[in-house]
Amino acid sequence: CTLDSEVALRVGGDFFFDPQPGDSPVNLVLIAGGVGINPLFSILLHIADLHGYQEGKGNRHKLGTAKLYYSAKTTNELLFKKNILGLMKAFPGKITCCFHVTQQRSEICKELQPHITGK
Repeated sequence: CTLDSEVALRVGGDFFFDPQPGDSPVNLVLIAGGVGINPLFSILLHIADLHGYQEGKGNRHKLGTAKLYYSAKTTNELLFKKNILGLMKAFPGKITCCFHVTQQRSEICKELQPHITGK
């Protein structure tokens, strides 16, 4: 987003991402904390499936980017972190993530360091 961009937010409840062929591409910003990652991880997997299908078969979905912001107390509490790193590696520039930890006392592993903010 840029200054003065219009954004839509949704907190809680039933939600999903189901773009249809021919829909205009959208850029998603997904924000999760702790176990709240579960439904958003499912959305990321769906986006990855669509990107993979798009690259392999030239489907009609027009996809934007997906950026995940995910916070937990420590890196141990970041669920699906290895899977998320794998999605970012498989779809560079299309799926990105920024992890935020608030109470990390131990050193952060090198694989996560480039994607971690916080203490």
